[in-house]
Amino acid sequence: VSTMNAKTSSAGEEEASGMSNETLGEAKRRQVIRVAYVIAALDLTFLFMQMGLMPYLAKSLGLDSVGFGYLQTIFGVLQLVGGYIFGRFADQFGARAALILSCASGSFFFLLMSLSTNIPLLFLSRLPGVFMHGIPGAQKVITDVTTPSQRAGALGKLGFCFGVGIITGSVVGGVLSTKFGVYVPTYVGLVGSLINTLIAVVWIPSQTKPKSDHHRTEHSDLFSIREILRLMKFPGVMEVFIVKVFAGFPIGLFMIMFSIISMDFFGLEAVESGYLMSYFGVLQMVVQGLVVGNLASRFSEMTLLRLSVFVFACVGLGMALMRTVWHYCIIAAPLVFAFSMLATITDSILTKAVPSSDTGAMLGICASVQPLTRTVGPTIGGVLYKQFGVSSFGYLQLMVNLGLFVYLLKSKIPLEEMKSQ
Repeated sequence: VSTMNAKTSSAGEEEASGMSNETLGEAKRRQVIRVAYVIAALDLTFLFMQMGLMPYLAKSLGLDSVGFGYLQTIFGVLQLVGGYIFGRFADQFGARAALILSCASGSFFFLLMSLSTNIPLLFLSRLPGVFMHGIPGAQKVITDVTTPSQRAGALGKLGFCFGVGIITGSVVGGVLSTKFGVYVPTYVGLVGSLINTLIAVVWIPSQTKPKSDHHRTEHSDLFSIREILRLMKFPGVMEVFIVKVFAGFPIGLFMIMFSIISMDFFGLEAVESGYLMSYFGVLQMVVQGLVVGNLASRFSEMTLLRLSVFVFACVGLGMALMRTVWHYCIIAAPLVFAFSMLATITDSILTKAVPSSDTGAMLGICASVQPLTRTVGPTIGGVLYKQFGVSSFGYLQLMVNLGLFVYLLKSKIPLEEMKSQ
């Protein structure tokens, strides 16, 4: 069906793509998308490898919990600032160049980690994180080579890569650090990121680039508040972006505090927490690989956006009432569905609502939502957990998403699909 849609897509849809049918054949486009999936899966695997070993590496260097919090905050701020800059870079120099930059930054990141024999070097190793945006880079490639009607399904399958990254990265990182030493995963990450860079150089075509040199010279700054405001003025963009930010914010606070909640509230050991993360990874793979794409091909994006917000509200009620880890395992299924659907649909809507020459910047803005939550989340989440307990996250989730659901039902968000830049 997707092949027939691609062959019969309108000229307007082809113009909105970074590469038209005349530039890339259907088989070649599918190959490029598969390569983007591979790069994203490897990138996430290496990222989760280092996330698992970071507490142990920091502890071995004498960094206390407060210092480790500062380390995580610095990485979140760098990702927050770098998301939009990376997106603008992709618009000006092409998705291929942006993906190569991300993979090369990952190599430099792991190189510095492997040399981190003291605390200052460990903090220095966070700096390349400003350009480490493998998922937005892959999203930009996919956005360029798909027609608007194909985009939601293709972007949705990236979540499958996320599940692979969680499971593989957590397991491999734990095994390597336990059996061979805490620095061994950094060596694997360094070699793997170099291989990822080579894959991007060889297999991502150079035609993945902006189509308008005029736009490139007119808006040449990599970071501009004026440019962000310009994108937000397109019909429906501000409304959908607000829903994207606030719908997932309460659950984002919960996930930031999850390591503490899993120990204090659920009474889990480290190994059991790892199993729970793997369970999340499997759910992510199933939902993104089998559910999101099928629903995106059958229902309108606005319908799915309303559905994801409504399910988020139901999840909030479940979280407010949960008492055991088994309750949480039941809630996890609709939680992963709502999270995956919200991310995929909003990214698809927002990239279609702006000119094709601005899709990278829009993806960069979308990618900054999670780093923003990681930056402000520890303080807000800590206060909520200490003062009101775990149920407060659920009640906040319920109230915010019920309000958003009513807003989406009553308001008619003007969504206009841009056909040109």
